[in-house]
Amino acid sequence: MSLQFIFGNSGSGKSEYGFRYIIEKAMRHPERRFLVVVPEQFTMQTQKTIVSMHPDGGILNIDVLSFQRLAYRIFEETGGELRPLLSETGKTLVLQRIAQEQEKNLKVLGQNLKRHGAVAKMKSLVSELMQYQVTGEDLELWRERAKGKPLLALKLQDIGCIYQAFEEYLRDSYVTPEGVLEVLTAKLEQSEKIRTSEILFDGFVGFTPIQLKVLKELMALSPRLLVTVTMDERENPVGRCGPQNLFFASKKMVRQLLDRAQEVHCEVLPEVWTRRGEHSRFRKGSALDFLEQHLYRYDKEQWERTPDDELSIRVMVNPQEELRAVAGKIHELVRAGGYRYREIAVISGDLSSYASYARQIFRQAGIPCFIDEKHTVLMNPFVEFLRAALDLVVQDFSYESVFRYLRCGMGCLSREETDELENYVIALGIRGFQRYRETWTRCYRGMKPEELLHINELRRRFLEEVEAFAQGMKQRRTPVLFKTKTLYEFIVKSDCQRKLERQKKMFQDRGEAAMAREYAQIYGIVMELLDKLVEVLGDEAISLSDYQEILEAGFQEAQVAVIPPSADQVLIGDNERTRLKNIRVLFFVGVNEGLIPRHTGSGGILSEPDREELKRNQAELSPTSREEMYMQRFYLYLNLTKPSEKLYLSYCRTNAKGESLMPSYLIGSFRKMFPKLKVLEAGEVTASPETPLDALPAFLEGLHQAAEGQAAPEFLELYRWYKNHPEAGIPADDYVEAVFYRNPKDVVGKTAAHALYGQVLTNSATRLERYAACAFAHFMEYGLRLQERVQYEFKANDMGSVMHEALEQFSRLLEKQGLEWKNLDEEERDRLIDESVEAVIGDYGNTILQSSSRNRYMILRVKRILRRTVWALQEQLKKGSFTPGAFEVSFAMEDSLDAINITLSDEEKLRLRGRIDRMDVCEKNDTVYVKIIDYKSGNTSLDLVALYYGLQLQLVVYMDAALELEEKKHPGKDVEPAGIFYYHIGDPMLEKKDGETDEAWNRRLLAALKMDGLVNADPEVVALLDHSVGAGASSDVVPVGYKKDGSFSSYSKVATREEFSVIRKYTELKIREIGRGILDGNAEAAPYQLGAKNACTFCAYSGICGFDQRLPGFQYRKLKTLDDFELIKAMQEDVETWE
Repeated sequence: MSLQFIFGNSGSGKSEYGFRYIIEKAMRHPERRFLVVVPEQFTMQTQKTIVSMHPDGGILNIDVLSFQRLAYRIFEETGGELRPLLSETGKTLVLQRIAQEQEKNLKVLGQNLKRHGAVAKMKSLVSELMQYQVTGEDLELWRERAKGKPLLALKLQDIGCIYQAFEEYLRDSYVTPEGVLEVLTAKLEQSEKIRTSEILFDGFVGFTPIQLKVLKELMALSPRLLVTVTMDERENPVGRCGPQNLFFASKKMVRQLLDRAQEVHCEVLPEVWTRRGEHSRFRKGSALDFLEQHLYRYDKEQWERTPDDELSIRVMVNPQEELRAVAGKIHELVRAGGYRYREIAVISGDLSSYASYARQIFRQAGIPCFIDEKHTVLMNPFVEFLRAALDLVVQDFSYESVFRYLRCGMGCLSREETDELENYVIALGIRGFQRYRETWTRCYRGMKPEELLHINELRRRFLEEVEAFAQGMKQRRTPVLFKTKTLYEFIVKSDCQRKLERQKKMFQDRGEAAMAREYAQIYGIVMELLDKLVEVLGDEAISLSDYQEILEAGFQEAQVAVIPPSADQVLIGDNERTRLKNIRVLFFVGVNEGLIPRHTGSGGILSEPDREELKRNQAELSPTSREEMYMQRFYLYLNLTKPSEKLYLSYCRTNAKGESLMPSYLIGSFRKMFPKLKVLEAGEVTASPETPLDALPAFLEGLHQAAEGQAAPEFLELYRWYKNHPEAGIPADDYVEAVFYRNPKDVVGKTAAHALYGQVLTNSATRLERYAACAFAHFMEYGLRLQERVQYEFKANDMGSVMHEALEQFSRLLEKQGLEWKNLDEEERDRLIDESVEAVIGDYGNTILQSSSRNRYMILRVKRILRRTVWALQEQLKKGSFTPGAFEVSFAMEDSLDAINITLSDEEKLRLRGRIDRMDVCEKNDTVYVKIIDYKSGNTSLDLVALYYGLQLQLVVYMDAALELEEKKHPGKDVEPAGIFYYHIGDPMLEKKDGETDEAWNRRLLAALKMDGLVNADPEVVALLDHSVGAGASSDVVPVGYKKDGSFSSYSKVATREEFSVIRKYTELKIREIGRGILDGNAEAAPYQLGAKNACTFCAYSGICGFDQRLPGFQYRKLKTLDDFELIKAMQEDVETWE
């Protein structure tokens, strides 16, 4: 019984020495067994290496095993019944259930274990406790010692509660992977093979306590144990040192093995040292050899020569460019250097970020690669389908859960049918299982009644698919077996296996082998999970939400098996997890601060301060964050010394999000060791492109030159090559089209315009304003009739609509009951407002206002604002001589009105339609004065500049129609405009001043609700609008004020009779111009910009038009701001030119 260490630097040939020793002994003693024990991920590679080294090309009496495989080999020999193995997935399911059962007993972890991934962290901690052979008594002792840290003590109490429950579950029923080694220690003594087998342990940087226990037993039984240890030849293997020493872990492992050898009286043979020489990985005197000798050694030795092509450091812009450069270099090495892909590896400190880019870039470059990453099943459509189906029932068919389920693509509805159903559900606010069981009868705005039949058919098909499943799952407190069987029947009914097979075949046809493998495995993975769920929890009666949590935890644990690399692939892996063997060239990418070394702050159940405190109390667990940081250096040392010929380091200036990054300290260390090593900047390398992707930057540069009229012959040749080789995946024509793209002068033509709009163009003022803002937006809305999706919600514009309708209803009630605005008392006014609002909200937006507490509050708010609005309108009327003539006056049906019937050509006409909110009149002598009021819920004010450019025509159009209507009513009398106004339906918040009377506060409130617009400049007309305004005062009703000399103040918005006439004629001219443009088919994306405002700000079609000022031809129509005098003058000139 003996123990022998094989020491040596990284790359000195320790493994080769051990393998040769085992091979030679195995050839001399064919009757005996020889074992090589390596980490799990090394078994296949080690077996291949030993076979290739063996003179006979076979290893009949040599077994390459991991600790787990060694255990099962011994169990096969010794016999006896082994309890079933509880897999990692099974462990997760059990711990999830324990967390649910023990929730009330957990002081600090109860709610935290409901978080996503928390059970996985608990499983990791439980595994750690088992690996380090921690018992419940140990945890209780730790808790006692931690009384000075109350939070840690409570946390340890919770951990002990869960750990004890887990051990009780395992007792006499299951064994965990960690427990397998515990059983192995008891069985080893019964093995005859072990007593005659020499064992080599290779590739370990340390052992857990349970592994050390196994090794202790082996030392007492096996004739010889050999252990390879990475150790600098200048170090004392048994000397004491701190964790900052590079070989601290190796020395710790040696001491642990020596202690156990002494305990079992195992002879320790003289160590073997493999020196740098013929079996060394590096050529003696090379830069890589120097790197191995001095990395992290705290000496100041420098390599005075240029490292030639052995070492390289490159800085790139971002990870994508970094990997493109790597792909180009790999092509060069394989083409010109005679390297094989399997001799090249790429590692990163952030594989999760780099893997997706690497997969895409290497595929485009035609480089076969294997990405050594864990592949979760969570985002597979089949798994998402099952998760969504459960969520559907748990959430009682909420909108989100229904369409999460339907969007998985494995249900009974197609994507288009799902869109149709979703539009209906959003518009009508359908929620809840019961609503889906009822026949739907309502239509939303813009929906044709005949479409209801089709929508109900979609609802029926969806319900038929999920109803039985939902009803089965809704049964209370049923066993896990029943729920799992219900889920399985749902899977079978949905024909998921056939759908997955179809998807697998599609990926095979597209050459996507990795995706095809995933779809080939996923059904079996899910079935295995369901079997394991029934096996470990089958008879437990649980709630549906608990069942969902357990299954979710199982899905988080499940992973798709990763197929090992083929004979010739580039290995892409993680700096810490991936083990490299027989590598000639290594690319180390992402050597940035924060990634190399990686931040090791613990995010587990036990925080870093918790672990530090436990360590001070002599509790042995996994390395602390500080120790882990030193271990990272050791892993870096091992990986950086893996390549035998070339090492390439690179880092980025920014990450994929564009955030700045700093280089890792490792870059500085290399530059100190190799002062003549130059850091290559992006674009500094002059090598010719190796792949079609490498040539892309040059192609794009040439394309920009070609766009300026300087097409180089090299660019044209490259363009022809791309066009003739579509398999390269470079869309050259798309790039060309993008560079030469200009804003098209979109004109659909008169014929198409007539087909879309007709020859008689029926327009509202709002539609004309839409065209004036942007012809393309008008074409989308009125030509193609594209609409935003109707949603079951109450928005700001809905508030305005309700106000409008309620005011209209209020006016009708006044007329119906024979009441007058000016004579209403407060009680009567409030009663009519309540009736009006209740009448409007009853069916507004499919009862949206009754759907939630927030919306029900909006009813109260509407009533409050309307009370204030009607009060203000009443007070404004009382201050003047006008009386309401009509409300909601529609002039669309007035065929004989010249103001709304405009002839554009012999065949083309334009008819205006609209509805005036309120028209007040006042007769004085032989003149009828007309006042137009339009209610607005937004902060709209009359802007003559906007009117000049056609952006605000509404009030003038209404005035024209109203004046003509009044002329017909009062033949022989003059009809003149008194003013055009916007009334803002608002609820201004005014604080009452100290000592202010109610009357004074009401005056301030009335002034705050003053109408905005344009007033007839005749002082007599102003007096008719507001009797109270005089010299040196401002009106509380209209935007007019007088100076002390009786002239209008500067802020007054007034126009003479002649100016009103010019404005009206100019508006007609503008309407003709807009009508002509619409019927000519203009649909150009040319939005206006007026000061800080532009047409794109709230445009629903901005994602369609492609308007981008960075592209040639895309510019705003910048409108010039004019003062009132210039505006009237410009209008007058345009009118005179037209007439």
